[in-house]
Amino acid sequence: MRTYTILTLFFALYSITGFGQDKTGLKLWYDTPSGEVWENALPVGNGFQAAMVYGNPEKEIFQLNEHTVWSGSPNRNDNPDAREVLDEVQQLIFSGEYKAAEHLANEKIISKKSHGQLFQPVGQLELTFAGHQDYSGYYRELDIEKAVAMTRYTVDGVTYTREAFISMTDRIMVIRLSADRPGQLSFRAALTSPHTKKSLEVTGHNTLSLHATTSDHEGVEGKVVFNALAGFQAAGGTMSVEGTDIVVDHADEVVIRVSVATNFNNYKDLGGDASRRAQNYLAKVSGKRYDVLKKAHIAGYQYYFNRVSLDFGATDAEKLPTDKRLENFRNTDDPSFVTLYYQFGRYLLISSSQPGGQPANLQGIWNGQMKPAWDSKYTININTEMNYWPAEKTNLSEMHEPLLKMVRELSETGRETAKTMYGANGWLAHHNTDIWRITGPVDGSFWGIWNGGGGWLSQHLWEHYLYTGDEAFLKSVYPVLKGAAEFYADFLVEHPEHHWLVVAPGNSPENAPEEHQGASITAGSTMDNQIVFDVFSVTARAAEILGKDKDFATKLDSLKKRLPPMHIGKHNQLQEWLDDIDDPQDHHRHISHLYGLYPSNQISAYQHPKLFAAARNTLLQRGDVSTGWSMGWKVNWWAKMQDGNHAYKLIRNQLTPLGVVKGGGGTYNNLFDAHPPFQIDGNFGCTSGITEMLMQSSDGSVHLLPALPDALHTGRVGGLKTRGGFVISDMTWEHGVLTAVEIKADLGGNLRLRTPNEIKQVSGNQLKKANGDNPNGFFRVPQIKAPVISGASDIIPLQLRKTYLYDIATEKGKTYRFVLR
Repeated sequence: MRTYTILTLFFALYSITGFGQDKTGLKLWYDTPSGEVWENALPVGNGFQAAMVYGNPEKEIFQLNEHTVWSGSPNRNDNPDAREVLDEVQQLIFSGEYKAAEHLANEKIISKKSHGQLFQPVGQLELTFAGHQDYSGYYRELDIEKAVAMTRYTVDGVTYTREAFISMTDRIMVIRLSADRPGQLSFRAALTSPHTKKSLEVTGHNTLSLHATTSDHEGVEGKVVFNALAGFQAAGGTMSVEGTDIVVDHADEVVIRVSVATNFNNYKDLGGDASRRAQNYLAKVSGKRYDVLKKAHIAGYQYYFNRVSLDFGATDAEKLPTDKRLENFRNTDDPSFVTLYYQFGRYLLISSSQPGGQPANLQGIWNGQMKPAWDSKYTININTEMNYWPAEKTNLSEMHEPLLKMVRELSETGRETAKTMYGANGWLAHHNTDIWRITGPVDGSFWGIWNGGGGWLSQHLWEHYLYTGDEAFLKSVYPVLKGAAEFYADFLVEHPEHHWLVVAPGNSPENAPEEHQGASITAGSTMDNQIVFDVFSVTARAAEILGKDKDFATKLDSLKKRLPPMHIGKHNQLQEWLDDIDDPQDHHRHISHLYGLYPSNQISAYQHPKLFAAARNTLLQRGDVSTGWSMGWKVNWWAKMQDGNHAYKLIRNQLTPLGVVKGGGGTYNNLFDAHPPFQIDGNFGCTSGITEMLMQSSDGSVHLLPALPDALHTGRVGGLKTRGGFVISDMTWEHGVLTAVEIKADLGGNLRLRTPNEIKQVSGNQLKKANGDNPNGFFRVPQIKAPVISGASDIIPLQLRKTYLYDIATEKGKTYRFVLR
């Protein structure tokens, strides 16, 4: 009775004050500068403009990016020769001549034009402080609660402070330089750029200006024009111009406002005025004080960030600088480091993906190289999708918008690709795209022949609907879903031996069995089958919800019945290919056939126990050590396996300095994911995986604490979002026991809860035990075919932890509270 009274009081206080943890630990901080190492610098951004802040006392560097600064210009890269050889490639595959099929695909299907353009940097704002090489008391930080970077140090008894942020409310970067004694700020400022087509000048005696045009690449002329402006406002002292530099002498304080703009309007229009835009961005803030700009920025950022709060507890380990915590994490108890890394992922998503902007690319929005790895574009056979796994469930639906817009645009460009290359209706995208929304196959047939990028990306449209219930949105994107289904309806071909409908040519991304002569090209890979299954299922369901295209939905259901089932092979594994040729010693970074486990929900712990066990065996056979993004995906898979300790082991491996885990990736000092090199998907993958450890909603219910590791046995979270529009306003657990949970029903409808222990409703209502299918349509689970199981397999289902399943009828907008029974 006493526990009940305390919890009731807690919930009463919550309703007045709101959920709020002590966020003082949400800082990346260091006692050394970045030096010349880009991966030591700290990222700031607002989805349109971005910078890496180095924090060097003598020569400060702000490396600048803008979301539309890409090489090239509007272009297409379809290969019309593909259509004439498609039948021949398919016949070579079906006859087992995989290497010949791959050779012909390279000759006639892979693009002969651009293989994708480059995301490029703007340049650098450099501030040189003479005599500041001898400093003491050094400290720098990135406060991810406020999205502000700060550097502080002392020279000759004077303490200097620099603050920098990129405004969430204005399209500018703001930098303030100050000292604790007047007249102490003296430095030289310059804009630099690695672009060859550029000009530099100083305008109005206080503004550095850079005009440039991006690079030509792979036969596509660079036509993105950009203008970067850095306006200086000094209190006290003097400012003068020397060439293309600005010199500040003995100022008390200096505020710098940096704007960057391009001529990019959209993927087919470069008719904008870069200079006018950049000037307008500066003009709009010219009369605003620094503290006003900062306050507005923080409020704009926290509107998103504060929706989710997480607390795993803390130890003395959090008193160390971030790089030292990273160095020690694998061998120490530091639960708040997991909290920091989790929220850093949300910070990065907010900072690199804003409505109206471009989606986060391979490096989010941060890149310092003219020719970055993999062009820093959009690899859509996993990496781009992983970037957005945290969006809906960590309550950042708005951050999903740039990707959803890109999918709409790809459905436009991909329609011509489908017709030109394959004679098919609908649309598709292969394994890579860029800002120009190319959809042709690139990088050779080993990688590029895969055509599932459009099918996979279309699922993000459906996911957004499942979490928001926005039927108007669903109606607007239905043509995109239908187009993805139309392509596969035309492209699928009957397998001559099995008589299933299969994707051919296809592959299991970036992997190849020895039995295929080292070629990846195949027919009916498990991942291809799973993606087509999802495309058909989702499109038919969307048609049903919208009350349209009944005949087309019926056709899709018929086609779906002719897709191959999943297979359990002789090693008790989920087969990657139609044939049982998996090698249990294969430790390839891609485990694409587990798409059906996550992010899809075709493999269920409760409905498909043998497939579920086979998926676990596949994970064990592939091993833990891998590239950074792959470890991020594995965190999600082990969470889906309800094995929190194994998921946490992967987090430990991920949060390890690069080079420590032999043969694998890790994390850089600034907590960027190391593939290596830097790819941001690992950051987003881990944030998603930690969420899946605490809450899952894809298997017919809201499953609370499905994969809680021993290391995080006590904690609290608030703000996570589930399918069906439920928000877990607050959830607490102690020693692995769920003690209290509050859930708000944004949409209403049946709430099916799966819990690790018995609970009761605070109102005293008797909870109803759930039976049968969840009547809430947002939680409908697809019905798959029974798997084909090898005669050599002795697969047995896993023993799952006991859970409790309840149904609660909810009303839209109301909140429901539950406590330990």
